[in-house]
Amino acid sequence: MDKREKAADNIVVLAKETAGADCLYDFDIVQKIVKLMKVEKNAKIRLSLVRVFGYLAKSGMERAKAIVNAAGVPFFLNALNSKDEETITAVSYVIQCLLNSLSAIHLNEKWKEVRKNKRTTADERKSMRADEVKREQIIKDNSLELGSIMKVICFNTTSRTITGEARDALINMIMKNCPYDELNWAEKLLETDTVARLMEVASEINHPQFKYESCMEITESTKTIVGVTFGFLFEQMYDDKRRASFTELVDNYTQEQLMDPSIESKVRLVSAITTLLQNAPEVGNSQLKEGVLQMMLVMAQSEDYMQQLVACEAIIAAANKKKDATAILNQGLEIIKSLYKSKDDHIKVRALVGLCKVGASGGSDASLRPFADGSSTKLAEACRRFLINPGKDDDLRRWAAEGLSFLTMDADVKEKLIEDRAAIEALIELGKTGKQNVAFGVVSTLVNLTNSFDKQEINPEMLELAKFAKHHIPEEHELDDQDFVDKRVAILGSMGITSALVALSKTESQNLRELISRVLNAVCQQQELRGFVVQQGGSKALVQLALEGNTDRGKRFAAQALSRVGITQDPAIAFPGQRSCDVIRPICQLLDQDCEALENFEALMALGNLATLNESVRLRILKESNYIQGIEDYTFEEHVLLRRAAVQCWTNLCSSPYQVTRCEGKNDKVKYCVLMCGDDSDPEIVKAASGALAMLTEASTKICEKVFESSQWEECLLSVLANTDYNVVIRGAVVVYNMTQAGENVAKKIFETQIMEVLQAQVLQANLDMGNAQTNPILQKIKTICQKALDEGHKYGFIRTQAEAIEEAERNPEEDKIEPWMPAPKAGGAQ
Repeated sequence: MDKREKAADNIVVLAKETAGADCLYDFDIVQKIVKLMKVEKNAKIRLSLVRVFGYLAKSGMERAKAIVNAAGVPFFLNALNSKDEETITAVSYVIQCLLNSLSAIHLNEKWKEVRKNKRTTADERKSMRADEVKREQIIKDNSLELGSIMKVICFNTTSRTITGEARDALINMIMKNCPYDELNWAEKLLETDTVARLMEVASEINHPQFKYESCMEITESTKTIVGVTFGFLFEQMYDDKRRASFTELVDNYTQEQLMDPSIESKVRLVSAITTLLQNAPEVGNSQLKEGVLQMMLVMAQSEDYMQQLVACEAIIAAANKKKDATAILNQGLEIIKSLYKSKDDHIKVRALVGLCKVGASGGSDASLRPFADGSSTKLAEACRRFLINPGKDDDLRRWAAEGLSFLTMDADVKEKLIEDRAAIEALIELGKTGKQNVAFGVVSTLVNLTNSFDKQEINPEMLELAKFAKHHIPEEHELDDQDFVDKRVAILGSMGITSALVALSKTESQNLRELISRVLNAVCQQQELRGFVVQQGGSKALVQLALEGNTDRGKRFAAQALSRVGITQDPAIAFPGQRSCDVIRPICQLLDQDCEALENFEALMALGNLATLNESVRLRILKESNYIQGIEDYTFEEHVLLRRAAVQCWTNLCSSPYQVTRCEGKNDKVKYCVLMCGDDSDPEIVKAASGALAMLTEASTKICEKVFESSQWEECLLSVLANTDYNVVIRGAVVVYNMTQAGENVAKKIFETQIMEVLQAQVLQANLDMGNAQTNPILQKIKTICQKALDEGHKYGFIRTQAEAIEEAERNPEEDKIEPWMPAPKAGGAQ
């Protein structure tokens, strides 16, 4: 068995290489794997065989087509039908590889970065359009295979024979391919019954009362995933006509369920609408038509347990915005209060969340209190009891976390909660499960505790105007001052919230991923917590959050968190392997002028630290013109700290041969570097610039010659050599020594100036230092380098030793003979 497993692994290794994939394909490996998979029972071998298909599919479009035709789409569905997460991930990857190859996704991927730029050239736009046309034709040619895969995936979302985990994977695939620049499934689904099927999944209730043979198996994350998918689909409806068509399909399902006389259909409908309201509010609100809300209120007053349960959830979900909460809960508040008195914990906790929503309708405004003072704290205590009770199931704890997510807008509740270690630990443990349905409650609570939400800046003039008009002015609570916030962040970071956020970051929801980025950025703001972030896998998660599947603001927060980690942590530990190159792009995006100065500064500091790692990282920065241009632009910045960080980053890049080649070109990079050596505004800039010049002159003779292009080269080098900081002087000495080695012509220019006297003075100073009880080691190094430079001048004959000077004088005494004293002229011009 071990040999067979090893053989399967070896086939995977072969398939990764182009030559190996060619050999396997020629050996008719596809048919052999299909036959073997029908009888193979070993899970590890089956997994390896499936992975082979993925690598073969990536290697070419024709192979992908041959795999689909030979194996058939149902083959992959059978392989996907498993509870093992690793198997499901592998099969999903294979199916996506097939779709990508058949649709020539590479023609789209290569232009993604170009599209993000604000300006593109005419040639780029022409090439981009040509690739779009080419891809459209390829998709049309492969429409049979692509269409069959789409139909099988969509049809089986409601299959009663697949596992809940496989169903989640199928819905995720629909979400992945629905954008117009992927496969545009969103528009194609309008012509199928997929929307109705997804609504059927959204209506499924994971409760023993609704468990029977023909029901679908779902996980605790299924309803969240399908709700997010509806949100994605609706976003892709880019005009009113398509949105109306999509909404009509949802309406048809709603009407069909309302026409059904059974109570179960009404319960399922309300459950589906709740899913939409929680994850795709625009679609969900379109279903709250005349009679539906009243039906929910009637169901909430029913004696039937399931009707009460789903109606309570729906009423809470419908109250998304403040105006909705006020309108809906004005009608249903008394009902919710009566449900809170229920003996059943599941109904009681949902009613509790409804009350929490009402209590939080004032937001963070300390002057607005919907309930009497102290009521929010009492509600929080009720949520806490559900949260920390080990005997309660995950459903109760999830709803308790959601209740806290609303109540923690109140600063009093924040302080009460942060002091409750048991409640915080329970919240973190709930987040570590990674379940999609707990994500909102846990993450929103952490956002509130860390105050990492956006704060609206109030213009003082508008404030005075509001006071004059007697308009309500929001008041910030004293417990939301920065000192209290920092203390809360420190406690949360040390207790390990990063591990919970990493587990929850696998969500497909862009809004949730933005919230996670905000919290991680708030944690990384404190230097002492960054080690915990790296230790708990936060740096890996942040790279993914900064690159894809996030909102633009979310990517920016994740990139800033990465910058902060990169400043103080060892990049070899924080970003091991390929991750050190992957992190360059998001950090460099913070160099944009639209970003805040702090973000610019942190990005430059992080890049400077990363540039010390290895040549691959340096080349990644240097070969992208936008990245290195952004860094060089900041070397001209007026702000001293920004300029210093940019120069230090540029200096660290000078150890790359590619940077040396750039400086050898027809530009003023060396000239500006020489001028910065004479900068008197910041000694750190002088130190960095002189260090850069030392590295460049050591690597290239041509750069030694380019130093003279600056008209002030002598003054700048003298300034460095005469600096009071010996760390700067040693850099200047190295520059001079490198230039003396660059050839006789370069050395001659050096020794024709006062630089020779300064070198001798540094040697003399070091000799005097030898008489001290403790010598300065840096000064002794300076002496050695200066002596070597003077030796080079002696070799060319530009300077002589004392003995040589005496000998020369003795050989040519006439040269030193003094002319006789001329008498003073006499008056009147007489001789």
